[in-house]
Amino acid sequence: MKELSLHILDLAQNSLKADANKVIITIVEDLEKNKFIIEIEDDGKGMDKELLKIADDPFFTTRKTRKVGLGLSLMKATAERCDGNFKIESKKNKGTKVLCSLKHDHIDRPPLGNIGETIMILLNNEQSVEIFYRHYYNKKSFTFNTLEVKEMLKDVDIRTNEVLLWIKDYINENIKNLYTV
Repeated sequence: MKELSLHILDLAQNSLKADANKVIITIVEDLEKNKFIIEIEDDGKGMDKELLKIADDPFFTTRKTRKVGLGLSLMKATAERCDGNFKIESKKNKGTKVLCSLKHDHIDRPPLGNIGETIMILLNNEQSVEIFYRHYYNKKSFTFNTLEVKEMLKDVDIRTNEVLLWIKDYINENIKNLYTV
């Protein structure tokens, strides 16, 4: 995939398919340590030990519509290609955490991409989900929490076009501000 946000979208959609009510997405960019870390955690169905052993195999999937499962395996390949690590932790009926680290300055590290659009797509589905997004860039940070947005909106559905477009722009603008001096 050409952008990390697409990897994040794919993995977070796995969380939704696992009936997660809450998805926490954390990005850490630490230039001093040359680290780019992505963590996606959910409270979905989780996996037992046997399933966890084969979850990142590209020729395994729980889907009925295709015979390959590329999301985890592509993310793992990206991490390894960028001198990083990839790890999945999961407990049946508790949830799953995917942790991916890459060298920040690695020539093969894809750009972050459009995280605002990724969050917007995740929110624009039939399943109600709470999304917590945290982004750290050196000493600066930005957080986004759908619970706070829903509280401000009161009776307005967070999935209306106007709100989703506002969320996309709000997230992207605040991430952009992290990179300014």
